[in-house]
Amino acid sequence: FLLSSLAKKPPDVTKARKTKTEQLLKVDDHDFTMRPAFGGPAIPVGVDVQVESLDSISEVDMDFTMTLYLRHYWKDERLSFTSSTNKSMTFDGRLVKKIWVPDVFFVHSKRSFIHDTTTDNIMLRVFPDGHVLYSLRVTVTAACNMDFSRFPLDSQTCSLELESYAYTDEDLMLYWKSGDESLSTDDRISLSQFLIQKFHTTSRLAFYSSTGWYNRLYINFTLRRHIFFFLLQTYFPATLMVMLSWVSFWIDRRAVPARVSLGITTVLTMSTIITGVNASMPRVSYIKAVDIYLWVSFVFVFLSVLEYAAVNYLSTVQDRRERKMRERSLPCTCGISQTRTMTMLDGTYSEADTNSLAGYTEEPMVPEEEQEELHEVLEKPEHMVVHLSVSSESTTTKKKKSLRALNIIQNTHAIDKYSRMFFPGSYIFFNLIYWSVYC
Repeated sequence: FLLSSLAKKPPDVTKARKTKTEQLLKVDDHDFTMRPAFGGPAIPVGVDVQVESLDSISEVDMDFTMTLYLRHYWKDERLSFTSSTNKSMTFDGRLVKKIWVPDVFFVHSKRSFIHDTTTDNIMLRVFPDGHVLYSLRVTVTAACNMDFSRFPLDSQTCSLELESYAYTDEDLMLYWKSGDESLSTDDRISLSQFLIQKFHTTSRLAFYSSTGWYNRLYINFTLRRHIFFFLLQTYFPATLMVMLSWVSFWIDRRAVPARVSLGITTVLTMSTIITGVNASMPRVSYIKAVDIYLWVSFVFVFLSVLEYAAVNYLSTVQDRRERKMRERSLPCTCGISQTRTMTMLDGTYSEADTNSLAGYTEEPMVPEEEQEELHEVLEKPEHMVVHLSVSSESTTTKKKKSLRALNIIQNTHAIDKYSRMFFPGSYIFFNLIYWSVYC
């Protein structure tokens, strides 16, 4: 009885279906290592892509990561079958290993993989007339040549390139199945630092000297960088540091610790900002737009420190010169070659004495502090001291011109006064030119 029951055990349904499917598609009757219509004209393979997500853009590595659904369309008469309902049959990735599929790969890709959770994300759909739809879900990281000369006010155009690895254009002809409509994107795609402006498709031939010409398909997309992040993190702090350095122009020149510490603080802060920006960027050999702004701001901050150094030095020189002039201008009754001192003790003088004063130039030979002391001594009506300086008119004119020319340099308060207008005006002018060029 036991032997009779084992003999009547129904056959394995799975094996039966598998055999029926293979017989229906005639998988074992053909050599699928060769392309369809081998030895004949090139087989056309249509391609369309649906971009699921644009995961990341890396400026340091100059690449991008994209997840997409890649679909191929071609006709293989070896897979045709008879069907009363004219419906297609759908299979998973297990049948792909037994038939011919296009050997499309991603040019300039660094890493790529087919998703395999919970199983391989591969779909194969075969129609009765032999048309085949082959779809797979892929994540690829590909290189993107970026130009940072206008960073962070830049736009980048990247491309994902598809090409057959083994078959030239004489054997396989890749083309976009529906033209520009062959590329579709998810409306929820967004990036933190970029605005996706547009996606579009192109195609051209690629030549390799050792193997020949190949059809290549391009998925092009243009990205524009969001500027608001860099305004908050880079431009605004740099502008504040430059404005903070101008505060020293309103601080007394004798407050050396205040002005020196303010200048050094702003210089070090600008150096920190420049270092932080360059740390997150590739080491390119050309100047970026943000470098121009930061280094010009750094120069303005550094010049404000040099301005106080000039003010302090000229103040020291001026004080030393005034001290020497004060020492030389003490009253003296001895004979001097260019100065004649006349002392009248009786308070009266003749007309001849008055006429003898013609051609003399009166100059106060005593400073104001000492004049007050002499005034108290010489308040008596019977005493009068008159200081007369003998100098030629040409010598006096030359001195006035030289003093007028050096007036701005000697007057340290005037340097601070002019710096209050020159520094802000120059920086505003630079900003107008900068933003008009790069925006």
